[in-house]
Amino acid sequence: MPTHVNGLHHVTSLASGAQANNAFFTRVLGLRRVKKTVNFDAPDVYHLYYGDAAGTPGTVMTYFPFPHARRGRAGTGEVATTAFAVPRGALPFWETRLAGFGVAGLERTTRLGEARLMFRGPDGDGFALVETEDTRAPWTGNGVDADVAIRGFHSADMRLSPRGAAASRELLQFMGYDRLDTEGNVTRFRVPGGNAADVIDVTETEAPGADQGAGSVHHIAFSVDDRAAQLDLRKALMDTGYQVTPVIDRDYFWAIYFRSPGGVLFEVATDEPGFDRDEDRAHLGAALKLPTQHEHLRAELERRLEPIED
Repeated sequence: MPTHVNGLHHVTSLASGAQANNAFFTRVLGLRRVKKTVNFDAPDVYHLYYGDAAGTPGTVMTYFPFPHARRGRAGTGEVATTAFAVPRGALPFWETRLAGFGVAGLERTTRLGEARLMFRGPDGDGFALVETEDTRAPWTGNGVDADVAIRGFHSADMRLSPRGAAASRELLQFMGYDRLDTEGNVTRFRVPGGNAADVIDVTETEAPGADQGAGSVHHIAFSVDDRAAQLDLRKALMDTGYQVTPVIDRDYFWAIYFRSPGGVLFEVATDEPGFDRDEDRAHLGAALKLPTQHEHLRAELERRLEPIED
């Protein structure tokens, strides 16, 4: 099949409040808010995007903050941990910084020879910082210098049942990922020649299924260069029996969706046109941008949406 996948494009999760979510990713983690828009299907809910200076695919964490949403329950069939890449030697800085902000769940671990700092987001979200040799240029600010700043995603860790894990391992290889190594119940995959956000870990475990809520990953999106590559992959998936949505215009990329056999919702998103299609790069994420079909609701939405203080 065509192997057009570059790695991760973005990861989208659920939150219980916009202001707390924005403060965590910008003030604590030092990422840039690259877009402030709304959920296409629920325009009274923000869709917030955080990443590097341009919102480069492979760096962008996105959130739907549903006000006062109940917290999700961890389990199988979900992305359990979203990992960000940081330079070697950066973990002591981050351990001190996150502790100073009162961040929960701090724990130093290793996986497949890489040093990791585990931590929790405001809604119990599972995150890790992983020390790597990553040459991507970071966004800096809020007390985070370039020599320690987050480069983008390192990986996503899917927690799956034995049956779901077996089928998902096959799917990842079908999508162009190579099986790299296994440590305990974790199998690592990497797409060759990827975008540095090119690792997926599959953790196999016997546990009840997850119950999605605030702090849960809603879906993970894989990067392809353009619509032609996306259509090639869509056809290959459908020929294999996957039920894949038609192509959907998300303003900043085109998207298709399908449910992976382990239960995780997969998206395939194009790297085009990008987040600067309606804002210049110097002011990304500053103004509320609405999809065309919701522009007539602007006055009402600006009144109802939770204010975000930068």
